[in-house]
Amino acid sequence: MQTILNELSKKFMKNKKESGTVNGIVVINKESDYTSRDVVNILNKQLNTKKIGHTGTLDPLATGVLVVCIGKYTKLVNKLTDLDKEYIATIKLGITTDTLDITGKVLEMKKDIVVDKKNVTNVLNSFLGKSMQEVPIYAAVKIKGKKLYEYARNNEEIELPKREIQVSEIELLDLNTEEIKFRVVVSKGTYIRSLIRDICKKLGILGTMSSLQRTRQGSFLLKNAYTLKEIKENKYQLLTIKEIFSYPTYSLNKEEYFKVKNGTPIKLKREDCFLFMEYEDNTIAIYKNNEGIYKSYFKL
Repeated sequence: MQTILNELSKKFMKNKKESGTVNGIVVINKESDYTSRDVVNILNKQLNTKKIGHTGTLDPLATGVLVVCIGKYTKLVNKLTDLDKEYIATIKLGITTDTLDITGKVLEMKKDIVVDKKNVTNVLNSFLGKSMQEVPIYAAVKIKGKKLYEYARNNEEIELPKREIQVSEIELLDLNTEEIKFRVVVSKGTYIRSLIRDICKKLGILGTMSSLQRTRQGSFLLKNAYTLKEIKENKYQLLTIKEIFSYPTYSLNKEEYFKVKNGTPIKLKREDCFLFMEYEDNTIAIYKNNEGIYKSYFKL
């Protein structure tokens, strides 16, 4: 009998883990040679849940901040993907590749590239503001049901789409005869590989991306990110919704609680743009003000 009870207990705990009860956000310091999907797969196994999504792809070459949503927090993926991102990028001078980074097939090389610091600074600054950017051919963007990199691998010609991007900050960090290093803050959907292509074109030189590190996404900082080794050793902490957003709190009465639980708008005499809706010290949802009527923005 005891053996049967032990087996039932183990089965119950296993089912509980598999039910996706882990909820929160974890900031990963992604290493190079891992895809963003690799990171999600590792977390799937470590946390024993399939309900995980990242909020902005990093190429295998790239390192740094990868914000990952778990459980109910996967509802926030699109909202967090929209946050601005900060990168430190390095351009290797005298080379171009088909992938626009150092991992690709070399298309052209040239020695003794000469660059002037003042000219580089002026060119970098010229990218501040909004502009249209051509998506690189080696990208996962789908056109007519196929990903762009599939066209590239099959040597099929395709008109590359363009997207509006915004560069809000850009600065030169280092310059020598072999490399240009710069910091940049950009909007969602910006390809740093493409930005480097356009910078080099404006400078009239050959260059390709040799390294890329995402140092920030919104308020998520690299210094607060965990390595995959730390994740595997359980040396990490999940962030809750109140650690992500700084909104005022509104305590619901019982009638309001049932309305919020069902996603029903409620009228409040307040001027806050967003509110945490709480009932008995538990955060139920985030509501957004729409001319005095608060409507469901995110529900836990």
